[in-house]
Amino acid sequence: MAIVTDWRGLPDGLRGAAVAIGAFDGVHRGHQAVIASAREAAQRIGAPLGVVSFDPHPRRWFQPDAAPFRLMTPDQMARAMQPLGVDTLYLLPFDAEMAGMSDEAFARDVLAGAQADGNAAGHRDGLGISHAAVGFDFTYGKGRTGSPEALRRHGETLGFTVGVTERIDDPDGLKLSSSAVREALNAGDMARATAILGRPFAIQGQVVHGDKRGRTIGVPTANIRMGDYMRPAYGIYATRTRLPDGRVIDGVANLGVRPMYQLPEPLLEVWLFDFDEDLYGQTVETELIAFLRGEMTFDGLDALKVQIDADAAAARTALS
Repeated sequence: MAIVTDWRGLPDGLRGAAVAIGAFDGVHRGHQAVIASAREAAQRIGAPLGVVSFDPHPRRWFQPDAAPFRLMTPDQMARAMQPLGVDTLYLLPFDAEMAGMSDEAFARDVLAGAQADGNAAGHRDGLGISHAAVGFDFTYGKGRTGSPEALRRHGETLGFTVGVTERIDDPDGLKLSSSAVREALNAGDMARATAILGRPFAIQGQVVHGDKRGRTIGVPTANIRMGDYMRPAYGIYATRTRLPDGRVIDGVANLGVRPMYQLPEPLLEVWLFDFDEDLYGQTVETELIAFLRGEMTFDGLDALKVQIDADAAAARTALS
């Protein structure tokens, strides 16, 4: 899968796709339905399948001081889209220029485009899309003036078709949305989050040095900063961690600020079962499989160790 980070000066080989458009934070089952609609159009008209998304997330641009809210990194987004048959991820910069575009300008300049002055022969500005698939609640353009119907009107003028995916809910009544995922994570309801996403929620990051307190009681942990990830319920989780070499290791993790030994920032601290290798500086991805309990304080290290052993046993049971 190709990843394209601009809409200007593209070679003809990266233009002309049938695309799904949206923020796609989480690439949950609702997002997957929009991408499936684009895939059907791509197959019907013989075009490549693309996804148009943005980095940073538009919400971060407009609300720079908002609490962390992301469900995935751009790298995770790309990997989630690979099994969906996406040929190209257009991860476009959401900057002042993009934020200031009217809905008409976005459709004309970014999605359609034209020959660009000064660009090499065969290179054009704009994606030159053949079809756009969007969700029922899609908005775009300065002031969110654009709607699916407005995009359809622009497409008729600019030469691309538009398909709209209506709201899809799980047969059990689950709302398939990024906000519903965040609500589930905030409640520690990992089964519900997994059902909406279609896979467990996972935190990816570089393993950093901690205070190494766990080593003193035989529980070395791999510590990952939370960054811009939303904060799930603080507490203890049964986990599975994917290492850079592809191995997946079961474990138990504390996510939070450790009230007994206050941390300056929330950390994910993962104890990998039956594992004793140096992971510092490596990027790992940890799935939160089950929420076991909230954070607690203890009278001392001995009491903490007893609880950690109980948490590890509960994690092994949950993972089995």
